[in-house]
Amino acid sequence: MIERKEYMNFLLKLKDKHIIKVVTGIRRCGKSTLFELYKDYLLKNGVKKEQIISLNFENPNDMKFNDWKELFVSIESRLLENKMNYIFLDEVQILKNFEKAVDGLYIKENVDIYITGSNSYMLSGELATYLTGRYMQIHMLPLSFLEYLEYYGLDNEERKYHTYIKNGGFPYLLNLDNDEELIRNYLDGVYHTVLLKDVVSRNNIKDTMILDSIIKFLFDNIGQLVSTNKIANTLASNHRKCSVNTVESYLNALIESYIIYKISRYDIKGKEYLKTGDKYYVCDLGLRNYLLGSVKDLGSILENIIFLELKRRNYDIYIGKYEDSEVDFVVKKNDGLKYIQVSLSVRDEKTLEGELTPLKEIHDNYPKYIITLDYDSADYEGIRQINAIDLLMGRVDL
Repeated sequence: MIERKEYMNFLLKLKDKHIIKVVTGIRRCGKSTLFELYKDYLLKNGVKKEQIISLNFENPNDMKFNDWKELFVSIESRLLENKMNYIFLDEVQILKNFEKAVDGLYIKENVDIYITGSNSYMLSGELATYLTGRYMQIHMLPLSFLEYLEYYGLDNEERKYHTYIKNGGFPYLLNLDNDEELIRNYLDGVYHTVLLKDVVSRNNIKDTMILDSIIKFLFDNIGQLVSTNKIANTLASNHRKCSVNTVESYLNALIESYIIYKISRYDIKGKEYLKTGDKYYVCDLGLRNYLLGSVKDLGSILENIIFLELKRRNYDIYIGKYEDSEVDFVVKKNDGLKYIQVSLSVRDEKTLEGELTPLKEIHDNYPKYIITLDYDSADYEGIRQINAIDLLMGRVDL
């Protein structure tokens, strides 16, 4: 098992704190394994087996409750007095009104609750109503490039980068020894499980052919400005007529399932968020390559990789607009803004100038970067050029 240090540290920092720990992320990204690693830690550090109550709601043996009350009564009856009880509820959103059971357990002083979910629905609606201010969330992604190399070794980074962007970072793939047929079969299973359980069934989608076409369009246009009108018009030109409202509904369902992420534009000069012109990125490049059939568009893939890395680092991420120019990413955290351009290579002078120009037009003191796969580092009037693999490996920082 890969020790998912970032996520483990999140759980460890909040151990025994009176707050619900929520881990979200696409199916098969490692949430259940994270819980297993954490439970092993507890058992090795003085917690008795009887203090741990663990239920996986995708396991028929655990999904035996008709309603939230039965779940609550069952868990309450197993609680030990005068000891901390650690409760793990995996994929709990499957049980209707589960948040009422969680709320009832939360008010007990000797209960430490951990839950996972594969759909952002669980953090909206009734959950938000019942548990506002009572939970902290960490969003989990498939393996980062650095985690990937922790398994395969830190040598031959560039060759392994290309294997990584081809196969993706779902943790179970490490068991398949780079067997292309097995990897494709596994990704096929992940893709259709996500679509069936988290998109089609949850949202009562009837036209799965249209849904599949929308996903392929998004996967083929990562890092491009996309509108619902553009998607609807593209579908119509391919004889798949679909209303803008339906496209928007399907997009929301895909975003909720964490298979894609949407980022919006930020007007740098006007310091305001814009309502039109969004970009979409895929949660895992292996799924994209499975669906589209090949690794192509290496510049867009690099941009997607950098987006995911920024998301892992808990930045708020936007597309930058400065008058008529665009900056790939404007990221925000407590220490202010950062401006980032991503390019496969800037060794061509015209390409370099094209990446530098939007950054030079921004007249403030926030850091500016160009991230490339070139093994060149440079400084252009305060604009730092850094190597993407160095960034992914943690050898340089933003």
